Amino acid sequence: MTFYAPVLVATFPLKAESAYRFFPTESLSFTAWLSNSILVSVLVTGAVLLFAYRFATRLRVIPGGMQNFFEAIVEITLNVIEGIIGRRMAQKAFGFLASLFLFILFSNWFGLLPGVGTVGWGSKAGFLTVSEVEIPLLRPTTADLNMTLGLATVAMYFWFLWTVQEVGFFGLVKALFEVKGGVKGVLSLVLSPIFLFVGVLEVISILVRPMSLSLRLYGNVYAGEILMRTMTDLGNSLGFSQWVSALMSVVVPIPFYFLELLIGFLQAVVFTLLIAVYIQLSTVHSE
Repeated sequence: MTFYAPVLVATFPLKAESAYRFFPTESLSFTAWLSNSILVSVLVTGAVLLFAYRFATRLRVIPGGMQNFFEAIVEITLNVIEGIIGRRMAQKAFGFLASLFLFILFSNWFGLLPGVGTVGWGSKAGFLTVSEVEIPLLRPTTADLNMTLGLATVAMYFWFLWTVQEVGFFGLVKALFEVKGGVKGVLSLVLSPIFLFVGVLEVISILVRPMSLSLRLYGNVYAGEILMRTMTDLGNSLGFSQWVSALMSVVVPIPFYFLELLIGFLQAVVFTLLIAVYIQLSTVHSE
């Protein structure tokens, strides 16, 4: 007798798909660059800008409850960043780091909205279950490696720009390869090959940072999408009746929604704080 184990993992495509399906003809070549993840990033950016605009136009000298709440969030975020990179660098980097945090946070949480990643096209006509959706209509933007790699690359560009502005290019090279600890004389010559080797390793680690940042964010969000799709389609995967599967698709994912809300927030915090730490390591030096 042969036993077949049910498949519990709902597939989710690794590659973001082109958005040409949103248009009546495929001849619109300008849509080739527009993927379903870029479409979501446009929606998220628009939502953040609209939120910021509405908040900025309603500022009062005597703040109300909602203004007090958001001003407290801004103050806490500013204090955290100042505690890492100092007040002087925070004046330069706060706007970028806060925008980066908000974009990643909203993008992560946008992926938890009903229909994101679970509604789209498949080879089967008519109603599609979650596991039968091959091309999602909307793909979470941070579940696309192209987007997370782009965010990490832009972040490292600003890291390099601010570092060169603060210490100079040759100052950066000196900080990477010079003998540390105030060692002078013959001992410094003896130790120089070791610190040269350590400097090469540090350069390699800097070059790897964009990939490590992007893979960390992408891996967590992509895994979360797989988890949510699997829990949503668990009833169909186990072969239950349609009404039981429909009920399970609503009830079973609820605990995982709270988990993904927490993970989405933590990943935005980790990404932003790592960039802040990189800035601190290369621009803030004690005597």
